[in-house]
Amino acid sequence: MLKLALIREGKQPNDRRVALTPAQAKKLSHAYAQVQVVVQKSAARCYPDHEYSEAGIAVQEQVNDCDILLGIKEVPVQQLIDGKTYLFFSHTIKKQPYNRKMLQEILKKNIRLIDYEKLTDENGNRLVGFGRWAGIVGAYNGIWAWGKRFNLFDLHRASNCFNLEELQKEYSKVKLPPIKIAVTGAGRVAGGAIEVLKGMKIRQVEPAAFIDNEFQEAVFTQLRSQDYHLRRDGGDYNREEYHQNPWLYDADFAKYTRVTDLLIAAAYWNPKAPVLFSREEIKKEDFKIKVIADVTCDIEGSVPCTLKASTIAEPLYDYDPAKEAVTTPLSDPANLTIMAIDNLPCELPRDASENFGKQLMEHVLPYLLGEDSRNIIKRATITDNGKLCPGYEYLQSYVNEQD
Repeated sequence: MLKLALIREGKQPNDRRVALTPAQAKKLSHAYAQVQVVVQKSAARCYPDHEYSEAGIAVQEQVNDCDILLGIKEVPVQQLIDGKTYLFFSHTIKKQPYNRKMLQEILKKNIRLIDYEKLTDENGNRLVGFGRWAGIVGAYNGIWAWGKRFNLFDLHRASNCFNLEELQKEYSKVKLPPIKIAVTGAGRVAGGAIEVLKGMKIRQVEPAAFIDNEFQEAVFTQLRSQDYHLRRDGGDYNREEYHQNPWLYDADFAKYTRVTDLLIAAAYWNPKAPVLFSREEIKKEDFKIKVIADVTCDIEGSVPCTLKASTIAEPLYDYDPAKEAVTTPLSDPANLTIMAIDNLPCELPRDASENFGKQLMEHVLPYLLGEDSRNIIKRATITDNGKLCPGYEYLQSYVNEQD
């Protein structure tokens, strides 16, 4: 018998999401006779313990007797259990300094780490994620922040909405002035953001029209990487080359900063890629952006004025261009208002968890609990038996504290 546990989230502030809902956990236990599903007790989870008990899933305090442990966010170092198989978002593949000790401990404890972010099909397409929900909540929060900054309307917080349906009813009330909204990205995150903007009946326009024309209504445009990058040698943009060698390109984003009021940053960013704009550019008189919903939340990344993550409890801060520093939100018209919550899907945790669990059930668990015939699990396994797995050896210098 293989024991699979849905573990309690240990990272603070508490993440309320879970990998499988009670109904999905029940379905999984029925589908695999050799698998026993249990859930670790949690007072914070969006699906309370009693819902799992009512679905026939055992709820227990300790999970040391389990083989596979499914979480969401990084597991605190002191909570890692030797010799287990863990699935969670490790946030180590970009050599994030704040998770170095966790990866060191995972190797020391002979843990098999499977990272959700690296679960892909044969073409490199991600199989599971919360991107759509990050985009939905991020765009909503951007609109909410605009209303706050200019005293136009006062929406409920997304975290106070029970589900997506309630959120949709809330944003359907909004009537924006004729502002221009730019959305970067072409993946699930951008798709979620655009879902909200279209749900608000905001008209989409092409990037060229966005730059050249004035409108009597609110409009938005979607900017893909080819829309704001130029090859340094003057050659044509090549999508594959850009993703493989982004340092060959420079940002060409200033033409959008001069006409954009609200920026929703939803594009994946490679640390070797150019940033959208510089802090010096923010100081220029023709820099028009006033509110940034940084869904990517790469600290000092593609959006250089994202100096820290914000939280669901304190979702906004201002960036003072003159001092290049964080300051009190909504405190000065000369500032930029930043929304950079790093766990946006937690504001709609039940919907986000249900969707994520569905993806796991369809695309991942059959290969984790059966034969990995498509190497889906193999490609996403970062560590095993105390070593970095093929494809992740580049992290050794990070583990060794050499970079």
